[in-house]
Amino acid sequence: MVSVLPFRGLRPVAAKAKAVASPPYDVLNTNEARAMAAGNPISFLRVNKSELEFDDSVNPYSPEVYARGKDNLAKLRATGVLVRDPQPCFYVYRLTMGGRPQTGLVALTSCAEYDAGIIKRHEHTRPEKVSDRATHIETLGAQVGPVFCAFRDAPALEATLKTVCRGTPEYDFVADDQIRHELWVVSEPKVQQTIRDGFAKLDHIYICDGHHRSASASEVRRRLMAQNKGQSGNEAYHHFLNVIFPAADLKILPYNRVIKDLNGLSPAAVVEKAAAKFEVAKSESEPALARPHQFALYAARQWWLLTAKPQSFDASSPTASIDASIIHANLIAPILGITDPKTDKRIDFVGGIRGTKELVTRVDAGEVKLAIALFPTTLDQLFAVADAGDVMPPKSTWFEPKLRDGVVVALLDTNHL
Repeated sequence: MVSVLPFRGLRPVAAKAKAVASPPYDVLNTNEARAMAAGNPISFLRVNKSELEFDDSVNPYSPEVYARGKDNLAKLRATGVLVRDPQPCFYVYRLTMGGRPQTGLVALTSCAEYDAGIIKRHEHTRPEKVSDRATHIETLGAQVGPVFCAFRDAPALEATLKTVCRGTPEYDFVADDQIRHELWVVSEPKVQQTIRDGFAKLDHIYICDGHHRSASASEVRRRLMAQNKGQSGNEAYHHFLNVIFPAADLKILPYNRVIKDLNGLSPAAVVEKAAAKFEVAKSESEPALARPHQFALYAARQWWLLTAKPQSFDASSPTASIDASIIHANLIAPILGITDPKTDKRIDFVGGIRGTKELVTRVDAGEVKLAIALFPTTLDQLFAVADAGDVMPPKSTWFEPKLRDGVVVALLDTNHL
């Protein structure tokens, strides 16, 4: 059973929504955030990445940076840019990229259900990032960046969300990246109850993006429970901001690899060694990847198609059969000598939205020696790893489009629910 709660969202007035809404804090570095927020005093980047207002000598994790984010959120409220809904609401959020929509529910979900594994995860989290976002939430008294989750096999629930979208959206804007964002406010008690009943029939939902945000919310709950001995259990900090989509609406893009040196080998020698674990075919042009376990290698202006041999991986293991695991175990580690892709500077990762053109550009420019294009991980594979209680290999999923921060904010106060 998955519980979802409506809440009194803090959100921009419609005329300001496009100017306020910003990318998540972790998809831009500080200089990119400064450039994006330049000339826009109401950009939500000034709340979720407030270090952009300081020079580089200031530690981004210092108390004054968190305090600046809190002050900037207060200014947006004081000037009427952000207004709180007078009653608890759900929100239906639709993003459309390239003509393909995905429609999800903005709601509060339970930290206790996250801790219990009802809200399933598939990534490890880094303690320093969890601590950063937990301190950000606690200082601001608000959750400003939503977690992104998926559910499956609930046609009636999907139909309810799409029915809401027949009405006129509260927001409808196209961001600078050409992604269309629409938001509907669901205040009718009967519709809210239908939505809650639909989620109550689900055994689980799955985190797609936002592992650190969900872990941070759980950490804030732990901190505040320790401080509040007389709690009722209904405090807002027991929940976290979430946008939950039907799996059928979502698409995972490839997460490709580029390698800066070939461990003393020539490209031909790398491919020759790879033939022990892969069927190898030289290609005159970029090979089309038709299914999982196929890889396209590009080096020295030459493409190769590699298809993993069945005995080269454990097909019964949800994690070992992920393509990112296969290419690492059979080529990147044993042939190129890169054992830890999270720390080795010889490997980099290119999100699939940039396409294989980016791979060719970087190899041909001499920035890297080898590029490896992967078939995208499927949602069924992600679910299987999460159901097994396992962890996905690093950099194996790339979701687009990204949710925007500042579209709906959840405040941590007793009038929240």
